[in-house]
Amino acid sequence: MNTHVIVIGNEKGGSGKSTTVMHLSVSLMRLGKRITVVDLDARQGTISRYFENRRLHNERRGLSLPVPELLTLRPEDGGGDAEGIEALLSGVFEDAGDTADVVIADTPGSDTDMSRLAHSFADTLITPMNDSFIDLDVLAKIDPSNMSIKNPSHYAELVWQQRMLRAKRGQKAADWIVMRNRMGHTDSKNKREIERLVTDLSKRVGFRTVPGFSERVIFRELFHQGLTLMDVAEVEGEGALSMSHVAARQEVRALVEAINLP
Repeated sequence: MNTHVIVIGNEKGGSGKSTTVMHLSVSLMRLGKRITVVDLDARQGTISRYFENRRLHNERRGLSLPVPELLTLRPEDGGGDAEGIEALLSGVFEDAGDTADVVIADTPGSDTDMSRLAHSFADTLITPMNDSFIDLDVLAKIDPSNMSIKNPSHYAELVWQQRMLRAKRGQKAADWIVMRNRMGHTDSKNKREIERLVTDLSKRVGFRTVPGFSERVIFRELFHQGLTLMDVAEVEGEGALSMSHVAARQEVRALVEAINLP
């Protein structure tokens, strides 16, 4: 299978998974890639609604903004048990190779068989995390007495287990990227502490870090129109781009470059 599978995963909600999926998929389409997005969080359905908003915006404005192919999977589609779900995902990712260069999977913010097994198919795993100790707790347990890492947390353990499953299939190791969202623009003790701990943890459990998306209202405002920062100039004209738009768009481009797609 030549299709590159990107899984966006984090067991904590509100970390920016769906925003990452949408901006990544549209950015790659604008670079000429064929993209299929797989919504594995059908109950929440955020990415599916994002896509629907985009289609409606296209219709209302008479636009032809690129819309990736969307597949929505539910556990019952694979019989509801782990073995059936694994077979379902394997078939979906394999079949997507006929029509897509890249498949991007959006996972739920909870521990489910569907989410766990999707991680085992990732060529690239991207974990968005807000730059806070609350979000860091998903990755590592911190000893408050000396602000050091006691041990990897439940999500890091999940990733390790799925890496082992991937190895059993004879697949190459996934490239795990932790994407630090909502990083402050000014230096602070809190920011330095998180950076130190994340760097330490990256060496212990095997991921690399990239800067993510800043705390910008524009990311949230675009959802209801189904737009991304890569669309604003086309829809509203270059004159509509503020400095905030330009800076945020560069953050998206930096993420695309950091993935190092073949």
